[in-house]
Amino acid sequence: MMKRVLVVDDNKNNRILESDMLKIAGFIVLEAETAQQGISLAQKERPDILIMDVRLPDMRGTEAAKILRQDDNMSNMPIIFVTASVMKEDKRELVGISNIGFIGKPINTRTFALEINSFLESAQRRIGTEAAKDA
Repeated sequence: MMKRVLVVDDNKNNRILESDMLKIAGFIVLEAETAQQGISLAQKERPDILIMDVRLPDMRGTEAAKILRQDDNMSNMPIIFVTASVMKEDKRELVGISNIGFIGKPINTRTFALEINSFLESAQRRIGTEAAKDA
């Protein structure tokens, strides 16, 4: 089964680059330009993983992630923040948001899709383990 990914980035060139690499790697790719579009599309389509820029025009990606975490259907969806912003205060925003990862820009085009796939598989194993413990 092909994995579905939602890429949220207001920079069209970044979005196209990330989407193209993921499509080549066998992902089904959905795209959004703003955090609000990303939230709506994620709730409607329920992708396997979300890739989001931290700095979006309508709200911070971290705020969008917090909104998604309040939705029971989105509470465990893996989120990877892809951003050029690597300052300490930006990383502090990520604290407290579960099941997230971080990839700095510029991305490594040779390893990007592999990193996404690896994070997704790790997140799915972790969620499966937690579900087994709760049973």
